[in-house]
Amino acid sequence: MGKTNSARLTTTVRPSSGWVALRPRELWDYRELFYFLTWRDIKVRYKQTALGAAWAVLQPFLTMVVFSLFFGSLAGIPSGGTPYPVFAFAALVPWTFFATAVALASNSLVEQERILAKVYFPRLIVPAAAVLASLVDLAIAFVVLLIMILVYGIVPSAAIVTLPFFVMLAALAALAVGLWLSALNVLYRDVRYVIPFLVQLWLFISPVAYPSSLVPQPWDAVYGLNPMAGVIEGFRWALLGEAEPPGPMLAVSVAATAALLVGGLLYFRRMERSFADVV
Repeated sequence: MGKTNSARLTTTVRPSSGWVALRPRELWDYRELFYFLTWRDIKVRYKQTALGAAWAVLQPFLTMVVFSLFFGSLAGIPSGGTPYPVFAFAALVPWTFFATAVALASNSLVEQERILAKVYFPRLIVPAAAVLASLVDLAIAFVVLLIMILVYGIVPSAAIVTLPFFVMLAALAALAVGLWLSALNVLYRDVRYVIPFLVQLWLFISPVAYPSSLVPQPWDAVYGLNPMAGVIEGFRWALLGEAEPPGPMLAVSVAATAALLVGGLLYFRRMERSFADVV
């Protein structure tokens, strides 16, 4: 009988070195996992809660009541002719989405440590799913905002067709910040304690309780480096019929969001290979 020689193929898997390509095709290949993680985040958020989806409305609504009392009535903050409750709530809807998405995305990798250590998949899916799931809260709160606009007799202009752009800009800004913080949170666990303080501080440097027109003219472009400045002013312009668009501030906010997102993607991909070992 003849002797049969069988050759064995050995594949050695090594972590990549240096800056890693983004590989968007890989994200598409794992789209079903992306959908599963997003749907699971939505279900977990409202599971075993007494009020369920009402939390998506209560937080911005109660904040609006407090802002209307202290900033609108007592401090007399101008609102450009718009009733202050609508003025504040139109800003709190995108802001609450941003704050929630950043918090969830920043802690997402640490919360998924068991999966990260066992199975390979693009880790970018985890914070991205947290941001996408937060859009449900935005949609629920937006319905209440539309009701308030109708109650106060405000008729949106044709600029309302630009609203999806500002929603997308808010989501990209949340993802950009979430990528940086989630990667840092894996390496330094005390980052989780910094996130609430950072979000709270970010609230007051964003034009939520006040209009951006209060910022002195030479500094309005610099103020636009805050990505949420362009988003919030864009929401108000699109919904409340304000005559002037955000203008240069919006352009700066878009550029700042793009820079944060590209930098966050590159940093996240560079640190991704060590997540399973550190987490």
